[in-house]
Amino acid sequence: MKKAFVLFLLFTIPNIHSQTKMITPPYLKKGDTIAIVATARKNIDDNLKFAKDLLTSWGLNVKVGSTIGLDLNQLAGTDEQRAKDFQEQMDNENIKAIWCVRGGYGTVRMIDLLDFTKFKENPKWIIGFSDVTVLHNHLNTMGFKSIHGIMPVSSKATEEAKESLRKSLFGEKLGYEIEHDYMNKLGNASGELVGGNLSILYSLMGSKSAINCDDKILFMEDLDEYLYHIDRMMMNLQRNGCLESIKGIIVGSMTKMKDNDIPWGKNALQIIEDVTKKYNIPIIYNFPAGHIQDNRALIMGNKVTIDVNGECSKVYFE
Repeated sequence: MKKAFVLFLLFTIPNIHSQTKMITPPYLKKGDTIAIVATARKNIDDNLKFAKDLLTSWGLNVKVGSTIGLDLNQLAGTDEQRAKDFQEQMDNENIKAIWCVRGGYGTVRMIDLLDFTKFKENPKWIIGFSDVTVLHNHLNTMGFKSIHGIMPVSSKATEEAKESLRKSLFGEKLGYEIEHDYMNKLGNASGELVGGNLSILYSLMGSKSAINCDDKILFMEDLDEYLYHIDRMMMNLQRNGCLESIKGIIVGSMTKMKDNDIPWGKNALQIIEDVTKKYNIPIIYNFPAGHIQDNRALIMGNKVTIDVNGECSKVYFE
């Protein structure tokens, strides 16, 4: 009788995580204020003209955080200083979005110093890519959407990349149709979009900021990694069950990859193809997102539909 009751619970209690409805922060409107902060690598105020001009052209106001200009070797001040600045912008009801100035390394050092209590009551858009994947993944585990897109230092971003960020922030319909890539794996799938920088995804596995891959569409990109490191990280995704449970993959730019004196034998995309070839899921290669000028915005945590056919690849956000 006891065993039967346990089996009844296993088959009748829903998977809470898989049924969690992701929360969409309020979309922006003209007159709103965006705060620019540093969560990782240091940055001077002098190179923010691009960002200020861009936001002003959209009718938005700009607040520069206290971490901009701080200098502690590679980092924008101490972990406590970066956390304090980010916390103040999260808790300030007049700030409607937080734009991380650049990546590098260091966000993971401050993530556990943050208190998201007020954020949960008054959510706002967190924007950035690369090292900001720490925030994207952490927010995803709490049930909040965020924006993977260009950053204030992305002065060479294409018009398409800038426009996609504007659409994401203002709640306009977002979708992409790109040319077919010969490496693509055809098919279609729908699911919540998760992921970001592959190295960061790998580093977060096993922590409380690790994403749940079940029935998700996984996005990945990376920069300046050794090819055998890419293989190591892909093998981790395979062995931890992530690749077994996802419904599709979007591969962004794999930029400035490095090799050893004795070549690995495959480039980054070929490594991903080799590890994923046994899974019957659609895969888009060379999607315009990541460490490239044409870094199109992606709404992480949003439901997305991908259609990969012999002519083009379509990505639509619902």
